[in-house]
Parts: sequence; structure tokens; C-alpha cells
Amino acid sequence: MPSGVITVSYIAATILFILALGGLSNQETSRRGNLYGIIGMLIALLVTISGLVTANYGLLLGGVIIGGTVGLLLARKVEMTQMPELVAILHSLVGMAAVLVGFANFMDHSIAYTGVDKTIHDIETYLGILIGAVTFTGSVIAFGKLSAKISGKPLLLPARHWLNLGILIACIWLGVSFVEQSAAGSGLTPLLIMTVLALLFGIHMVMAIGGADMPVVISMLNSYSGWAAAATGFMLNNDLLIVVGALVGSSGAILSYIMCRAMNRRFVAVIAGGFGTSGGSAAAGTEEAGEVISIDAEGAANLLSAAKEVMIIPGYGMAVAQAQHIVNEITKHLREKGVNVRFGIHPVAGRMPGHMNVLLAEARVPYDIVFEMDEINEDFPDVDVSVVIGANDIVNPSAQEVPDSPIAGMPVLECWKGKITIVLKRSMATGYAGVDNPLFYKENTRMLFGDAKESLESVLKLLPD
Repeated sequence: MPSGVITVSYIAATILFILALGGLSNQETSRRGNLYGIIGMLIALLVTISGLVTANYGLLLGGVIIGGTVGLLLARKVEMTQMPELVAILHSLVGMAAVLVGFANFMDHSIAYTGVDKTIHDIETYLGILIGAVTFTGSVIAFGKLSAKISGKPLLLPARHWLNLGILIACIWLGVSFVEQSAAGSGLTPLLIMTVLALLFGIHMVMAIGGADMPVVISMLNSYSGWAAAATGFMLNNDLLIVVGALVGSSGAILSYIMCRAMNRRFVAVIAGGFGTSGGSAAAGTEEAGEVISIDAEGAANLLSAAKEVMIIPGYGMAVAQAQHIVNEITKHLREKGVNVRFGIHPVAGRMPGHMNVLLAEARVPYDIVFEMDEINEDFPDVDVSVVIGANDIVNPSAQEVPDSPIAGMPVLECWKGKITIVLKRSMATGYAGVDNPLFYKENTRMLFGDAKESLESVLKLLPD
């Protein structure tokens, strides 16, 4: 294939990837954005295979068939509640690919670099393997935490910050040693030692991060995988891979910043470890804060039928119960009766960015009644009934009322300022952050205990026709 055709095809794929990111930034254009991304990747794969690959087509075809089959099976099998851990494990594959490509590239002597070019190439190889190794093990641990195979509590080793600093210094020293030895025709030993350290650092880094910070971790690992792909592009001298990696890396970094701002957290503090580990009184969730007022499905239905303004606040509990479809049915019923129903979405609701938006879109909840926290927080005093479905930390007044709470300063949905709040939960257990929630004990809060889907089905049946 002529090089000009390859270049033009790569430019077209790049434009489609940029359009995909633009489309995914809005719910109404997300399907179109996803389609742009699919077409762009299809073009990139076909052009690369037909234009750049010159041998080993059997191995390549076998890999495509195996990988495509696994991806198809996962896409058909994985539930929406499992999407966060699926994203995490896919990030690990990108990291491992960067590591393997880096070592293959280092051991490939078919292209001889000299002078400055070799130094730059060695640095690219070293950084690609470093970032890829951290991404791989970090993503595996994130998968374990999100799937509850590993405890969500942060593992805080003694002198952990000094340990991280020591690993960083060692990796820098090994990098210098690798470049020097590679110029003399060796360098495998420092590269292997760095890889082991990077793998261990990825484990330690994510193990030290608490469960409530996992949305930030997901976006952070997304950024890491992008930079690993960009480094791989430099190693292979592939412009499209560099551009795609930079797009993913920068967008992931921006998303991480947005997530940290939504939680009133500093990015460095998240990486340093441990949400919910300070000794604040609200962290334990064991103190008796008062008595709760329970309500049954009939009482909830009466409150909703008498309301004019209803705000629905979904959380991870809605995802676990797969209650989004019944929520949509209740929404349609109330809107037909003239009730103004809106959804309030916190940026870190669920286990990954956009988790709740995806669930609501799956249930075909109209886009124009779904609002971000900043858009509707001031409206709560005018809301007759707020319905909190399996959310905890994102509606916790401790963020504003308890100065020494681990979530102090975190922006939250201020549903307690409305007239009545109905909270659907299985029990009085704390949220993922392990922080007790005073909302449950407020006089204008009613607790509807049980499975969210079953409870809402009962409420729907009791709503007047």
C-alpha cells in the first residue's frame, strides 16, 4: 500500500477519534460518537494490517480471532453493574501490551539506531515499559477491588510514602543505567529490575487507595493506558498510535481532575493513598446518630402521588438491583400525571465516571431530565420528594457539617434541604467510603428498606392510575 494512502487513512482515523471524544461528551450525541470511534478504529486496523504488516499473517489472524471472540463474549455477558471492573481489566491488557511490545522492540536488532537517535529510542522503550507495567498491575488490583475480590479498604504500609519515593529514585537510576548499558549493547538487567519494581509499585499504589476513590482510579488508569499506548507508538514509529495514545492519556487526565474536584480531593492525595482513613468521628460509622423513620411502599407511593416536584438520585445500589428500568416506568407514570421529575447525577456516583448516565440511557430515561449536580443543587428547597436509590456518600451531609469527616468539603447533592427524602437501602450499612450518613436520621427522611427493584415495583403498583 502506498505511504500516501496510509497517511491519509491515519489522518481520517484521527479525525474520527477526535469526533468520537466530542460526541461522547454529551448524552444525546454519545451513540454517534461511539460509532465514529468504531469506524476510526476499523480504518486504523485495516490500513495497518494491509499496509504495514509484511509477515506472520497467521499469528496476526489468530490473535485477531481470539481477541475478537473474547471481546464479543464479554460484551454479551457482562452486566452493566460489572462495567467498571471490565474497564479496569481492559486497561490492564493495554498495559501488558505496552510491556511486551517494549521488550520485543528492545530485543529487535533489525533496525540499528546510533547516537542521539538510539538514546531517544531507549528512553521511549524504557518509559513505555515503565508506564505499561504500572498500568497492568494497578488495573488488576482495581479490578479486584471493584469486583469485591479484594477488600475496598486501603492497605497502608508503614513509611509507604518513603517506599514510593525509593521506587521512583530507583527507577530513575535504573533508567540512566539502562541507557548507558544499551549504548554498549546490553541493558537487559536494569530493564528487568525496573519492570519488577514498576509491577510492585502498581500493586502498592492501588492497594493504598480506598474504595470511595475508585472512580478517580479508573480515570487515572485510563490516562496511564493512553500514555503507555503513546510510548508504544514512539517505539514503533507509528504516528496514529502516538496520537490516539495522547488523546486517551490527556482526556483521562482531564477526567481525573474533574473527578478529584467533584470529591474535593487533590490528585496527589488520592495517589498517596487512603480515602476515609483519617481519624474523624464520622469515619467509623458506628456511633448512634438518632432514630430512623421507616416507610413502606404504600407510604412512598402516597408521597410521590401528592408531589409536584420529584428529584431522583441514583447510586450504585440502583445498579446492583438493576432497578433503572422500573425507575423509568415510575418516571413516565409521574410525568403523565403532571409531576416534574428530574434526575440528579453526582460526578462520582457509581463505580466509574458516567456509570449512572449509562444505566439511565440504557433504560431510555429522557436526556433532558437528567442533570448534573451543579445544575440542580440549588433547586432542592423547592423539591417535594427526593428519592435516593442506593446512594450514600454523594448525599452525605457530613461533607458540610462535620469538619473532621474524611469526606469534609466534598460537594454533595443537598437533598436534605427538600421537603421529604425517601432513601432506598437494604440496610443501614455505610457507603463505600465507610462514613456514617446523618441524612438517614433527619426528621424529613424516610427509609424504605429492601431490594431497590422490588421496593420500586411495589411503589409503582400502588401509584394511582
